[in-house]
Amino acid sequence: MILATLIIGVSAILSWLLGKYMAYILDTEAEGTWQNYLKQFAVFNVIMFAVCFAVLSFQQYLPLNPDGKGALAADLIFNTTASFTTNTNLQHYSGEVSMSYFSQLFALMWLQFVSAATGIAALAALSRGLSGKGFGNFYKDMTRTVLYILLPVSCVVAILLIFTGVPMTFGGTVEAHTLEGAIQNIARGPAAAFIAIKQLGSNGGGFFGPNSAHPFENPNFWSNVIETMSIIIIPMSCVWMFGRFTGKMRHAAVIFGVMLLLLVLKISFASYFESAPAGALTGLDVQPSSNLEGKELRFGTSAAPLWATVTTSTSNGSVNNMHDSLNPLTGLVPLTGMWLNETFGGVGVGMINMFIYILTGVFICGMMVGRTPEYLGRKVETQEMKLVLLALLVHPLCILGGTALFTIMPWGAQAVHNTGAHGFTEILYEFTSASANNGSGFEGLGDNTPAWNIATGVVMLISRYVPIVLPLMAVGFLSAKKISPDTSGTLHTDTVLFGAVILGSIIFIGALLFMPVAVLGPVSEYMAGALK
Repeated sequence: MILATLIIGVSAILSWLLGKYMAYILDTEAEGTWQNYLKQFAVFNVIMFAVCFAVLSFQQYLPLNPDGKGALAADLIFNTTASFTTNTNLQHYSGEVSMSYFSQLFALMWLQFVSAATGIAALAALSRGLSGKGFGNFYKDMTRTVLYILLPVSCVVAILLIFTGVPMTFGGTVEAHTLEGAIQNIARGPAAAFIAIKQLGSNGGGFFGPNSAHPFENPNFWSNVIETMSIIIIPMSCVWMFGRFTGKMRHAAVIFGVMLLLLVLKISFASYFESAPAGALTGLDVQPSSNLEGKELRFGTSAAPLWATVTTSTSNGSVNNMHDSLNPLTGLVPLTGMWLNETFGGVGVGMINMFIYILTGVFICGMMVGRTPEYLGRKVETQEMKLVLLALLVHPLCILGGTALFTIMPWGAQAVHNTGAHGFTEILYEFTSASANNGSGFEGLGDNTPAWNIATGVVMLISRYVPIVLPLMAVGFLSAKKISPDTSGTLHTDTVLFGAVILGSIIFIGALLFMPVAVLGPVSEYMAGALK
C-alpha cells in the first residue's frame, strides 16, 4: 500500500497544478450556444470515424508497412474504428500482428489524441454553461487541448519512457537466434510515443497484444510507476479545471474528495482480495502466497491490483496483468469501477458522468424535503431530469442487455473458454468494458467474431455519445435559467453533507443496477470456491 499511497498522492498534487494550467488554456471567450457546440462536436467525430475507417481499410497499400501487414476483416475494421473514435480502445486484435506502423500512428494514435481532446472539450463546454457563460467553440477547444495540453505532456512522458527502455524506432521486426538454435522474430516499433498518449488520454490500447504487461511497453518498476501516474493525472486534473471554470473550487474539492475516497476503497479491497492464494492452489501442498497467477513479477505483487483498479476507475483500460486470473472478488473491483464509471473516469467524460450522479442526488434530496431541487443556484426541473436519467440508464441498458443476449445466444456460449460463473463474468466484463468506454478485457474470450465486433462496436458508440450529448443539453437548459438566491433551505454544494449526498447516490444507484449480475458472476464464483 506504500506504493499506491505514493502514486496516488503525488498524482493528486500534480493534478492541482495541471488542472490550473488546463483551465488557463481552455478558459477562452465563450461565444456560441450548446446547439452549435454539439453540431461541431458531431461533425468532427464523424470525420474521425471516416478517416480511421479509410486508413484501416487500405493499410496494405499505404506506407510504413515494413512487415507487410495485410487487409483486415470488415467487421474488425468497424469495431476498431468505433473503439478508437470513442476513446475506448477495446482491441480484438494484437497490434504487432495486425497493424502497420502507418495504421498505428496515423489512424490509431491520432485518434488517441483527438478522441481524448473531444472528452476534455465537452467538459469545458459543460463547465462554461454551468458558469453562465456561452458554451464556446468546439474546434477551438479541441485544437487548444491537443496542441497545448496533450502533446506537450505526452512528449515529456514519452521521453521518460524511452529512458526506462521502451523502444522508439521505425525499424521492422528483429530476427533473433536463441541458444537452442531457434529463430525468433521480435516485433518492435515507435512504441514510446504511442504509449504516452495511450495512458494520458484514457485510451489504453496496446501497441503490442499483451498491452502494458509486454516488456517493450512496460519494461521495469519505473516505467510502471510513470504509466500508472499517467493514467490518473489528467482525469484528476479535470475536476480542478471544472472548479476553476465554475468558480466553485470548494465544490470541486468535495467532488475530488468523494472520487478519491472511492478510489482508495477500491484499491484497498483489490489489494486485500488479491493477497489470498489463487483458487487453483486450494488443497495443494504448496507454500501459501498471494495470487501470482497472471502477474508480471518484475513489477512486484502490489502493482497488479493497483493498476487493475486505476485503469478501470478511469476509462483507460490498459493492463499490466491478466484480469482473467484475478481472484473472483478482486475481479469484482474492476467491474465496479466500470459500472460506476465516475471515480475520476475518462479524461473529461469522467467529470461529466459525475455531473449526472450529482444532479440525480440533488433531485432526490429536493424531493425528500419538498422543494424544487437546485444546483449551483439554478432550479433542476423535469426537462433536465429526463435527459439526465436517460443518460444514466443508457449505461446499464447496454451492459445488461448485451450480456443477456450473448448469454442465451450461441455467439456468447461459443466464445467463452470457461464454464459456469467465470464464463458468465467474461461476457459481462466485455460488455461492461465496451459500455464504459474502457477497453480492458477479462480475456479467456474468443471475441474477434462478426457478432462480437458488431455488438461491442455499437455499444461503444451509443455509450460514448449519449452520456456526453444529453448532459450538455441539460446544462443548456439550466444555463438559460436565472440564478436563485440562497435561502435557509438551500443545499450547499461545498459541504461534507453534499459529499455524502453524492457518495450515497453513486453507491445506492450502482448497487440497485448491478448487484444481481455481480451475484451471478464474481460472487457466485467466490462462493463456489469457498464451499469446496
